[in-house]
Amino acid sequence: MATTLSFMLPNPPTTNPQLSFPKTSFLSLSTTPKLTTHFPSSLPLASARVKKTQKRILLCSSTPIVSTNTTHYEVELLRLELEDENISPGEIFVDARESSLVIRVQHSGHQKTLLDTNTLYGMIKPSETIWYIDDAQLVVNLKKQDPELKWPDIMESWESLTTGVMQLLKGTSVFLVGESTEINHKIARELAVGLGYTPLSTKELLEACTKQTIDSWITEEGSDAVAEAEGAILETLSSQARAVVATLGGEQGAARRPNKWQHLFAGFTVWLSQSEAADEESAKEEAKKNIRDGLQGYTNAEVVVKLQGWDATYSKTVAQASLSALKRLVLSDKDLTGRKSLYIRLGCRGDWPDIKPPGWDPSTGAAPPS
Repeated sequence: MATTLSFMLPNPPTTNPQLSFPKTSFLSLSTTPKLTTHFPSSLPLASARVKKTQKRILLCSSTPIVSTNTTHYEVELLRLELEDENISPGEIFVDARESSLVIRVQHSGHQKTLLDTNTLYGMIKPSETIWYIDDAQLVVNLKKQDPELKWPDIMESWESLTTGVMQLLKGTSVFLVGESTEINHKIARELAVGLGYTPLSTKELLEACTKQTIDSWITEEGSDAVAEAEGAILETLSSQARAVVATLGGEQGAARRPNKWQHLFAGFTVWLSQSEAADEESAKEEAKKNIRDGLQGYTNAEVVVKLQGWDATYSKTVAQASLSALKRLVLSDKDLTGRKSLYIRLGCRGDWPDIKPPGWDPSTGAAPPS
């Protein structure tokens, strides 16, 4: 299974007061050879055919209005107001990369940036980008690398990601794991609101059932007893659709123990990991070392989100980075949601990702009778 790593700084840059884009990066880290996944750039292509368009309005930097005709199919159309009908093609600069787009206009001795983003919603074919002037509008035709991917908008934002990822997940739940119960809880709330899912907390459920705090329980019976009880809660929640579950962090959590992941595999797992790395490359090496050591159950997670520091003020930004990483994970293998569903129907027997046939005995590993 491939792991998507998102490394984000605590203070994301903004393009204007209306839109905010976090500084994130995504890297592919191979954890096991059983399933090989790829980023959208390597997905199969289909023939170009423009379908019916839907008009949207998007606010962005340096220009009052950007109109996008999203097709949901092979091509995305972007319209930008030039504000001057006398601008010639030679005064327009369009730099299209696979996941970024820069558009500038040099006119009357002044340069103006119409669009500058490295967070296009999906991957495009730069060599097939076409643009032209229509009256006082610049029209940019973006050819998708994944013609089947629906783009809720041109750029990744909280609104476009919540809409798009909700469709990709197809009701599959999300489990947040990591060292901090607080971080897991905060981000779960944000994700649940955005996706329209039910927010759940194993800490709250356990304390409601036992009528005591987790800390007092640990003092009386130890962290292993708490982890065992959380495992039972996770078993119950494994069949719950459309939920974002915040798990216990640290020593007392079931997710810390590799042998307690049987029911966590029922959903998509996001490891929220605080990092002391100062840049992307350092975070990448740190994540590789975490996976190589494999001493904690967290290395079973399908998505890793590295945080440089923690401030609850930026909960939504961390949630957005998590959605972006989940989007890339699901797009890398479009059968993932179907296999998750099959895993649940077969009883979450612990055979993820190499699902065995019905009748397989998880206690002995014996194959079903022929």
